[in-house]
Amino acid sequence: MNQKLILDPCCGSRMFWFDKSNPNVLFGDIRNEKHILCDGRELNIAPDVEIDFRNMDFDNNSFKLVVFDPPHLVRAGESGWIGKKYGILQADWKDHLRLGFSECFRVLANDGILIFKWNETQIKVSEILALTPEIPLFGHKSGKNSGTHWICFMKGNS
Repeated sequence: MNQKLILDPCCGSRMFWFDKSNPNVLFGDIRNEKHILCDGRELNIAPDVEIDFRNMDFDNNSFKLVVFDPPHLVRAGESGWIGKKYGILQADWKDHLRLGFSECFRVLANDGILIFKWNETQIKVSEILALTPEIPLFGHKSGKNSGTHWICFMKGNS
Protein backbone atom coordinates (compact mmCIF):
# COMPACT_ATOMS: atom_id res chain seq x y z
CA MET A 1 0.00 0.00 0.00
CA ASN A 2 1.43 3.38 -0.94
CA GLN A 3 -0.79 5.43 1.35
CA LYS A 4 0.00 7.45 4.41
CA LEU A 5 -2.17 7.18 7.48
CA ILE A 6 -2.95 9.91 9.91
CA LEU A 7 -4.58 9.03 13.20
CA ASP A 8 -5.87 12.37 14.33
CA PRO A 9 -8.66 12.99 16.85
CA CYS A 10 -9.50 16.21 15.02
CA CYS A 11 -9.16 14.71 11.58
CA GLY A 12 -12.39 16.32 10.45
CA SER A 13 -10.51 19.59 10.27
CA ARG A 14 -7.32 17.98 8.90
CA MET A 15 -5.57 20.79 10.72
CA PHE A 16 -1.91 20.51 9.84
CA TRP A 17 -2.08 19.12 6.29
CA PHE A 18 -1.36 21.58 3.50
CA ASP A 19 -3.47 19.64 0.98
CA LYS A 20 -6.52 18.62 2.99
CA SER A 21 -7.89 16.49 0.14
CA ASN A 22 -4.67 14.68 -0.79
CA PRO A 23 -5.71 11.28 -2.19
CA ASN A 24 -2.58 9.63 -0.70
CA VAL A 25 -3.73 10.36 2.85
CA LEU A 26 -6.19 8.23 4.79
CA PHE A 27 -7.66 10.00 7.80
CA GLY A 28 -8.87 7.86 10.67
CA ASP A 29 -10.73 8.57 13.87
CA ILE A 30 -12.92 6.59 16.23
CA ARG A 31 -15.45 9.43 16.07
CA ASN A 32 -17.70 10.59 13.26
CA GLU A 33 -19.76 13.47 14.62
CA LYS A 34 -20.80 17.09 14.32
CA HIS A 35 -21.05 19.72 17.03
CA ILE A 36 -22.17 23.32 17.12
CA LEU A 37 -19.66 25.27 19.18
CA CYS A 38 -20.58 28.00 21.65
CA ASP A 39 -19.75 30.70 19.08
CA GLY A 40 -21.99 29.06 16.46
CA ARG A 41 -19.21 27.47 14.38
CA GLU A 42 -19.62 23.86 13.33
CA LEU A 43 -17.07 21.24 14.32
CA ASN A 44 -17.29 18.40 11.82
CA ILE A 45 -15.26 15.28 12.61
CA ALA A 46 -15.55 13.27 9.41
CA PRO A 47 -12.79 10.67 9.03
CA ASP A 48 -12.21 8.72 5.84
CA VAL A 49 -12.37 5.57 7.95
CA GLU A 50 -13.68 5.03 11.48
CA ILE A 51 -10.95 3.23 13.40
CA ASP A 52 -9.77 2.74 16.94
CA PHE A 53 -6.02 3.42 17.09
CA ARG A 54 -5.68 0.61 19.63
CA ASN A 55 -6.91 -2.03 17.18
CA MET A 56 -6.67 -1.06 13.52
CA ASP A 57 -8.02 -3.23 10.74
CA PHE A 58 -4.97 -2.91 8.50
CA ASP A 59 -2.33 -5.46 7.57
CA ASN A 60 1.12 -5.38 9.14
CA ASN A 61 3.59 -3.07 7.37
CA SER A 62 0.84 -1.31 5.39
CA PHE A 63 1.93 2.34 5.55
CA LYS A 64 5.14 4.23 4.86
CA LEU A 65 4.10 7.15 7.06
CA VAL A 66 1.88 7.22 10.12
CA VAL A 67 1.01 10.39 12.02
CA PHE A 68 -0.24 9.58 15.51
CA ASP A 69 -2.05 12.50 17.15
CA PRO A 70 -4.08 11.03 20.03
CA PRO A 71 -6.14 12.98 22.56
CA HIS A 72 -3.86 14.68 25.09
CA LEU A 73 -6.32 15.91 27.72
CA VAL A 74 -7.41 14.07 30.86
CA ARG A 75 -9.36 17.05 32.14
CA ALA A 76 -11.73 18.94 29.87
CA GLY A 77 -15.37 19.81 30.08
CA GLU A 78 -17.43 17.26 28.17
CA SER A 79 -19.50 20.02 26.60
CA GLY A 80 -16.50 22.32 25.99
CA TRP A 81 -15.15 22.79 22.48
CA ILE A 82 -11.58 21.73 23.36
CA GLY A 83 -12.75 18.33 24.62
CA LYS A 84 -15.01 17.90 21.60
CA LYS A 85 -12.32 18.93 19.13
CA TYR A 86 -9.38 16.98 20.56
CA GLY A 87 -11.08 14.21 22.52
CA ILE A 88 -10.51 13.31 26.17
CA LEU A 89 -8.35 10.51 27.53
CA GLN A 90 -10.03 7.98 29.79
CA ALA A 91 -8.75 6.83 33.20
CA ASP A 92 -6.82 3.98 31.54
CA TRP A 93 -5.05 6.35 29.14
CA LYS A 94 -1.63 4.79 29.65
CA ASP A 95 -2.88 1.42 28.42
CA HIS A 96 -4.69 3.09 25.51
CA LEU A 97 -1.61 5.00 24.37
CA ARG A 98 0.66 1.97 24.87
CA LEU A 99 -1.67 -0.02 22.57
CA GLY A 100 -1.82 2.93 20.16
CA PHE A 101 1.96 3.05 19.79
CA SER A 102 2.08 -0.73 19.33
CA GLU A 103 -0.58 -0.60 16.59
CA CYS A 104 1.06 2.34 14.83
CA PHE A 105 4.36 0.46 14.66
CA ARG A 106 2.57 -2.73 13.56
CA VAL A 107 0.92 -1.07 10.53
CA LEU A 108 4.06 0.95 9.72
CA ALA A 109 6.29 -0.52 6.99
CA ASN A 110 9.90 -1.41 7.71
CA ASP A 111 11.98 1.77 7.53
CA GLY A 112 8.68 3.70 7.71
CA ILE A 113 8.29 6.94 9.62
CA LEU A 114 6.00 7.58 12.60
CA ILE A 115 5.36 11.21 13.45
CA PHE A 116 3.93 11.56 16.94
CA LYS A 117 2.27 14.81 18.06
CA TRP A 118 1.75 15.52 21.74
CA ASN A 119 0.73 18.58 23.73
CA GLU A 120 2.02 18.38 27.28
CA THR A 121 -0.46 20.78 28.83
CA GLN A 122 -1.60 18.08 31.27
CA ILE A 123 0.79 15.12 30.78
CA LYS A 124 4.53 15.48 30.22
CA VAL A 125 5.95 14.06 26.99
CA SER A 126 8.45 12.01 29.04
CA GLU A 127 5.52 10.08 30.58
CA ILE A 128 4.18 9.34 27.10
CA LEU A 129 7.49 8.25 25.59
CA ALA A 130 7.86 5.78 28.48
CA LEU A 131 4.84 3.92 27.02
CA THR A 132 6.77 2.66 23.99
CA PRO A 133 10.07 0.78 23.80
CA GLU A 134 10.87 2.59 20.54
CA ILE A 135 13.46 5.38 20.63
CA PRO A 136 12.69 8.62 18.75
CA LEU A 137 15.09 9.92 16.12
CA PHE A 138 14.42 13.58 16.87
CA GLY A 139 11.74 16.00 17.99
CA HIS A 140 10.71 19.62 17.96
CA LYS A 141 8.81 21.76 20.45
CA SER A 142 6.37 24.29 19.04
CA GLY A 143 3.41 26.37 20.02
CA LYS A 144 2.89 29.49 22.08
CA ASN A 145 4.59 28.06 25.17
CA SER A 146 6.48 25.25 23.39
CA GLY A 147 3.97 22.76 24.79
CA THR A 148 3.38 20.85 21.56
CA HIS A 149 5.97 18.25 20.63
CA TRP A 150 6.47 16.72 17.18
CA ILE A 151 8.51 13.52 17.55
CA CYS A 152 9.87 11.39 14.71
CA PHE A 153 10.48 7.63 14.91
CA MET A 154 11.75 5.26 12.23
CA LYS A 155 10.73 1.62 12.31
CA GLY A 156 13.63 -0.81 11.99
CA ASN A 157 13.39 -4.03 10.01
CA SER A 158 11.60 -6.67 12.05
